[in-house]
Amino acid sequence: MFDLHYWPTPNGKKVTILLEECDVPYNIVPGNIGRGDQFTPEFLKMNPNHRMPVLVDRAPKDGGEPIVVFESGAIMLYLAETLGKFYPQDVRTKYEVTEWLIWQMANQGPKLGECGHFRRLGDKQGDQSYAVRRFTDEANRLYGVLNNRLYDRPYLAGNEYTIADMISYPWTANWKTQGQDIEEFKYFKRWFEELGARPAVQRGMAVGANLSEDASKLTPEEQERRAKIMYNQRARPVPA
Repeated sequence: MFDLHYWPTPNGKKVTILLEECDVPYNIVPGNIGRGDQFTPEFLKMNPNHRMPVLVDRAPKDGGEPIVVFESGAIMLYLAETLGKFYPQDVRTKYEVTEWLIWQMANQGPKLGECGHFRRLGDKQGDQSYAVRRFTDEANRLYGVLNNRLYDRPYLAGNEYTIADMISYPWTANWKTQGQDIEEFKYFKRWFEELGARPAVQRGMAVGANLSEDASKLTPEEQERRAKIMYNQRARPVPA
């Protein structure tokens, strides 16, 4: 059984898509990142980087103690290798998949995350026009990377649907709020619509929909506390 410490963000949804595609049982352990659940001592023992998601394999293949994996890309690799699905092992395809998995972790996720952050921020912290333009343009560039990759092949790593596709899809679901026009990217749009029609992708994307909160109903004090948790983090001291 897999436990997934989870909040419904794109990084969490990558993993639930893979679990649904593999049709294996798993248990969701909600971790409210707005409330600060990722900073509890128990969670920090699993992930010193205090980010969701974290996977716990309670029945690892070696028969030993549970294996804990943090970072969504590492989780995807662990599950795909453990379950023997969606990660081809011939050397050429394997490293194409790996390239795109690392591309997502190093480029797509961080840059689209910053794009969303500054576009949501508006003028609450002064003039953000440069940051909005910078990251909206970078988002456009990255959609272009996907579009150019997909113009002559059905999936990111070639002819086979893999974890490379699953890890990239959730970050594209909010293309509108990232200031993009899907019609600009014909080949990406075809891929996006095909993946979005897969039942397992739909199930994976829906996990945790009941966990969402209406921030407007929180007190101003709680809203301020959560904003500091989410956006003003600095180094944590080493435990005494």
